[in-house]
Amino acid sequence: MRGWPYSIGEGICERIPVRCEGSGAAASWPMVQVASRSWSAGQSTGGPDLELFIFARFHARPGKQDALAEALRDVLAPSSEEPGCLGIHAFRSIRDPQLFYIHSRWKDEAAFEIHSGLPHTIRFVERVEPLIDHPFDVTRAEQIG
Repeated sequence: MRGWPYSIGEGICERIPVRCEGSGAAASWPMVQVASRSWSAGQSTGGPDLELFIFARFHARPGKQDALAEALRDVLAPSSEEPGCLGIHAFRSIRDPQLFYIHSRWKDEAAFEIHSGLPHTIRFVERVEPLIDHPFDVTRAEQIG
């Protein structure tokens, strides 16, 4: 498996260890919940070139919400400049000030795979991991309506 922390999975949902080649930090990183779509020839709902939507959830440790908000804002600009990124936004819950989300759209899964291995993405993961109170929670999705 190459790149951080995602892989193209077989099946609907799987748990995989986070990996970051060359960082040395990978051994201490948590498991990542990844929801992914399997592709097979002839499927009418899309294929590997289907636009990809990412939903990432971040719940801050007590007192870390401002640092988490800053980290989320800092990753938006370099990510949005990537050729495969169609849009990326960060959100904060109006009911729970410690709860944040990133929603992003990618040209296809390959574009997101490239994103996951770029230095700014790897630095973001290393920065955010100690600020959240759960394993990374990232869902890959396709639009159904």
